[in-house]
Amino acid sequence: MNITQLLRPKQDFLALPLAIFLQLFYIVPLVILIASSFQAGADGGISLDNYLKFFGNAVNVKALTDTFWLGIQVTIACLIIGYPVAYFYVNAHARWKGVLTFLIMLPLLTSAVVRTFGWVVILGRQGLINTALMKLGLIEEPIRLLFTHNGVLIALTQIWLPMMVLPIVASLSQIDSRLAAASKSLGGGAWRTFWQITFPLTLPGMISGALLVFALTVSSFVTPSIIGGGQLIYLPTLIYQQGIVLLNQPFAAAVSTLLLIMVVAVVLLLGAFGKRSRRYIR
Repeated sequence: MNITQLLRPKQDFLALPLAIFLQLFYIVPLVILIASSFQAGADGGISLDNYLKFFGNAVNVKALTDTFWLGIQVTIACLIIGYPVAYFYVNAHARWKGVLTFLIMLPLLTSAVVRTFGWVVILGRQGLINTALMKLGLIEEPIRLLFTHNGVLIALTQIWLPMMVLPIVASLSQIDSRLAAASKSLGGGAWRTFWQITFPLTLPGMISGALLVFALTVSSFVTPSIIGGGQLIYLPTLIYQQGIVLLNQPFAAAVSTLLLIMVVAVVLLLGAFGKRSRRYIR
């Protein structure tokens, strides 16, 4: 018996407090939430009325589809913008990496409320975007960006972009530089090396970033509420209205459960894709 086997029981014992903490403050409230979503009326009986009520209302179904579509759009936008940023960061000179790190992390160093109100100034009718477009002669009158889905999309893309960049940076940093040199010595060009070596090896980072961005986007409340101005309804806004304003806790729990199911489904889908990609890389 080696030293690792001797220390294994002690390591498991040390993890016991964490397991108890997770059970009490995460699993138990989650079970209570799901159970309350099946509550019907004051008698507390088990029923599917809350779910039937949700899918029987076109406004609620639209909020579900809009939330899912928003998560997909923000994830794709963060991936398109974040990958070149991460690639530039990894290949930048060491003296510039400190500045680049600060710029990448800057959105996470300020409050979500402050960042969102900053976008209110930028997206307004007299904001920076409309002013710049009008001075360039591209538009004759201000375009509507606030209180629109596209405005929420732009703001959330900037806010959650670091959550996509950081995992990709981690994946790029782990790639052995000798692989690119070997590809070049075998006649592989820069683009061929990137698509056949670099890009496949960074799939785990992209998948991790996509999971983070999607989960954070569909559960965002402050930014869609402020940028949307109450005119756009997403699931977090619907949960707040039903649970806090209307005090309809069982229905709010049902909406929360549907949001949880959406996130778990995407996690499982991307997890399965990640496993297939790892087998492909090997």
